[in-house]
This record gives sequence, C-alpha cells and structure tokens, in this order.
Amino acid sequence: MQGTPESREPNGQDRGTARRALLGAAVLGAGGAVLGLPGAARADERHGSGGHGGGYKSLPKPTVIGHRGASGYRPEHTFGSYQLALDMGADVVEAGDLVPTKDGHLVCRHEPEIGGTTDVSAHPEFADRKATKTLDGIPITGWFTEDFTLAELKTLRAVERIPANRPHNTLYNGRWEIPTFEEVLHWQDEQTRKRGKQVWIYPETKHPTYFRALGLGLEERLAKVLRKHGKDKKNSPVIIQSFEPTSIQRLDKLVDNPLVVLLSAANTRPWDFVTTGDPRTVADLVKPEGLKWIASYAQGIGPTLDLVIPKDANGALTTPTTLVADAHRAGLILHPYTMRNENAFLPANFRQGTDPNAYGDAFGAFKTYFATGIDGVFSDNADTALLAREDFVNG
Repeated sequence: MQGTPESREPNGQDRGTARRALLGAAVLGAGGAVLGLPGAARADERHGSGGHGGGYKSLPKPTVIGHRGASGYRPEHTFGSYQLALDMGADVVEAGDLVPTKDGHLVCRHEPEIGGTTDVSAHPEFADRKATKTLDGIPITGWFTEDFTLAELKTLRAVERIPANRPHNTLYNGRWEIPTFEEVLHWQDEQTRKRGKQVWIYPETKHPTYFRALGLGLEERLAKVLRKHGKDKKNSPVIIQSFEPTSIQRLDKLVDNPLVVLLSAANTRPWDFVTTGDPRTVADLVKPEGLKWIASYAQGIGPTLDLVIPKDANGALTTPTTLVADAHRAGLILHPYTMRNENAFLPANFRQGTDPNAYGDAFGAFKTYFATGIDGVFSDNADTALLAREDFVNG
C-alpha cells in the first residue's frame, strides 16, 4: 500500500511455512460459497455501547482481526480465506481491501495490481492489458483492476501472492474468484444467521487519491453499498479503515460507521498529504496533538507494530512508546498490524532456529504486544492470536 497491512510491514513481504498439521484441521474453512440474501453523524456519536450488537466497543479485547482472512493458510482476500478466519474464531475479518473495477464495482484485492494475486497472466485474452502505472509515486507494471469490467475479473481466479514463502497455499490456487464487496456483505449476513452471532468485517479504502483522480472515487461507492444494506450506522458491524486521513474525513461525512486511520512508518507521509502539500509525517500524527486531530473524525488508529514497540538495529524489541496511553487519552482505540508466526516477521528476540519461514515464538511476541494495552491486532494466523489472547487474559 502505502498502505495495506502489507506495506504495513517494514520489510513489506509475508512469509510462511511449517503449518502442515494446521492445514489438515483448516480444511473446514475451504468452502466459501457466497450465500445469503441481499439485504452523517459527528465522530463522537459513533462510539458504540457495550453488549450484544452494541457497536465496536462490545468486541472482545484484545480484538483478533483476521488479516485478509486467514492469509497464513489460504490465498488472501478469497472466501476460502475469510471463511477460515471466521471458523478459527476471529472476532473480525478484514474483508477486504477495496479497489474499483472499470465499471465502478468494488472488489477485494490487496492492491489494484492483480498480476501477483490472480491467474491473469495465464489469460492470453488479457495480455494487452498489461501496463506500467505510477501508484502513489511508484512505477508498477502489471494488470490493474480499473482496466477490467467486473465480468472480466470474474473470469480470473485467485492465487497465492507469495508462493515461495507459503508453498502450501498454492494448493488452493484457482479455487476462488475475486469477491465483490457486495458479495462480502451477503456472506456476512448469511454467516451471522448461521452462527447466531454477529459477524464483523473491516474493509479498507485502497489508494483513494489515485482512484479519485481516475474518476473512481471509493468513498461514495462504499457509502452507497453500505446504505443499500443498512450497514452505515454507528453500531453497524463494519469498521472502515484507510491510510489516507482525508479518505476517513470524507467517510465521516457519508456514513456513521466506526472509522480508523492506518499509520505506516514514523518517517512516512500519507499519500494524500504528499499530493496536497501537508508537511506532516506519521511521527507528527502520533503525537498528542496529531491524535487529538484524528479523534475529531475517527474512532481509532491502526499503527504499525513498530510505532507501539520500536526495534533496535538488530531487530529486537526495545521499550514501548507512549502511543497506547496517548491514543487512549485522546479517546482512540488501537488495532496495530500485522502479527505473523514466521521468524521473518517476528522481532529478533522471538525467532527460533535459522529458517526465516519457520514458526518462531509467536506466543511470546503476542504476549509482549498485548501487555502494552493495545485494543486488538491484525494477524495472518487468527488461531494463534486467539490462543495467545486466552493465555494473556487468563495469565
């Protein structure tokens, strides 16, 4: 992204192996059929009350958010991945990163470039769609959702984005199509009915400045779909996030949902700030004054984990910052990203062995992060996160 839980990581790539035992048990999440029937307040009015259906404050703490579903075990942003995260017990499913099609539909992909997450390169009829575009200041070559109609995208199938690191996920290549956000809302309703428990989702507006310049504004499209399904209220089970604060400000005027500003590395600037000349960096936004400004239109922040506990030159955790206390003082919740089980993504002091793709001491890392007082966490491995929460709560 300049923002998704992907550039949500300092080194930017997922890794994964050593899950054979889990894969057998995880088969229960392989279904993913799209079932079900169709179905501006001030920021301070959006704080939900406790109890069943009482808004985001009624979610368990620390909240476990399935990052792009259960992307440690299935190709991300597919119904197989979303379903498995739910079956594992995730409190919220990040479904999904929203990008538009040429004809204006919102679909769930990590990025608008889909060469790495679908089989588009194997479709000769789309060979001439390959292009180089500048996305948030970075030249990227591939195939882009905005150059395809929804009908064309539906002929593609999802594949594992990082097969070298998660070869077991390639077993599921070609099994699922690209979901639309409207299909996700139908799935949410169906799963809520089947389980007798409200299912929560956590969509994100991806590169909103880029798409607005193309005449494909995301916020209005998202608000329209949410209103259609009656999910634009302050207690609706849909939390909306973005790395661009102005996207969240725009949404604050369109819907009543809880809103979250995502925050990347301290020395970066949100892309909308770059384009409008706003000199502030993320380091400015995490100061008390910046947090107070965010709290004027949003209910939470989604910081990179390094903003909660920085690492030293060797990659080991140091002393926690004051961000948790400062954000809570401003009335904001914190849902940092992204916890993964692999050594490559764990702090150096929680790695085990020399294989970067093998699992390290994820439980130890979870415990350390939970101890800071964060309100929840995005994780590729919802099952591990839930066990870690149980340990923490009962410890």
